[in-house]
Amino acid sequence: MKARILPPTLAQLRRMAAVLRRGGLVAVPTETVYGLAANALDARACRKIFQAKRRPADDPLIVHVPDLAAAEKLAGWNDAARRAAGKFWPGPLTIVLPKKPIVPGIVTSGGGTVALRCPAHPVMRRLLKLAGVPLAAPSANPFGYVSPTTAAHVGDGLGNRIEWILDGGPCPVGVESTIVDLRSPGRARILRPGSITALQLRAVLKGGPVRQAGRVGKDQPLAPGMMPRHYSPRTPLRLVSAVQMRRVHIMRPAGTALVFFRKPARTTGAGRDVYWLTRTRRGEEAARALYRVLRELDRRGFKRAFIERAPDSAGPLAGAINDRLRRAASRAKI
Repeated sequence: MKARILPPTLAQLRRMAAVLRRGGLVAVPTETVYGLAANALDARACRKIFQAKRRPADDPLIVHVPDLAAAEKLAGWNDAARRAAGKFWPGPLTIVLPKKPIVPGIVTSGGGTVALRCPAHPVMRRLLKLAGVPLAAPSANPFGYVSPTTAAHVGDGLGNRIEWILDGGPCPVGVESTIVDLRSPGRARILRPGSITALQLRAVLKGGPVRQAGRVGKDQPLAPGMMPRHYSPRTPLRLVSAVQMRRVHIMRPAGTALVFFRKPARTTGAGRDVYWLTRTRRGEEAARALYRVLRELDRRGFKRAFIERAPDSAGPLAGAINDRLRRAASRAKI
């Protein structure tokens, strides 16, 4: 079986909506990364996601909905969560709340909370409306590997495990959504950073600080993307500062790639082992390039790679980029 990549025509969207209602899987575009979707209310369908991705059962799924009304059927909401959804939905914000019984336990890994998001990508929004069911959709890649931001990336990783991929073009954000725990509005916690920052959330919530959650310990994670190692290429990575990168640039071992945050003015040695995420220092441009470049390192077969941290001057996405880089470079076992 080899997955078919389909254009997002109305006829194909209707066809894929029917596949989802029957309990099948479809890889779908969102504004963040591509997801592997199943009917979130069908436990057997959601089990297929875990099987296709080889995802551990204790890593919960994000449920995608078309609007707040649909989300309120799945979780217990409070005023702060409604304010956040009103400001940032549709968009790259996932909200964790107490789940309602209608949500199968496999979606939440047996926990009492559910992670909800209303995506902004027009193809995903049309598919949600045509399917008429909420869609559980983690990233459409083998568990722990670099997330896909094009339909071709999905085919590379899951092409022999799934049947259908909807091609919505390159993802415009390029890194996963911000996840915020809003069960207790006065103790809001960002579980995974994304393009929506703590400062932006604080301005909307008006209820005290928005903290950054610590690393996952022995407790079950409330949301995906919290493992110490994640988003990892096969190429061993070392995350370094700009000063360290300049030193490595001058003298580096053979088979080593360098990934600068911003395109350097000059490069020493062959240019085929030098990459960059942005020409302008803009975090938005770097985020869109990040996973493509990490995949390219694997394609080229480098022995190792040094990659430069995003500077604070890169803007709101600097924190999200550095979070993904830390996890990608971690030596913890997946």
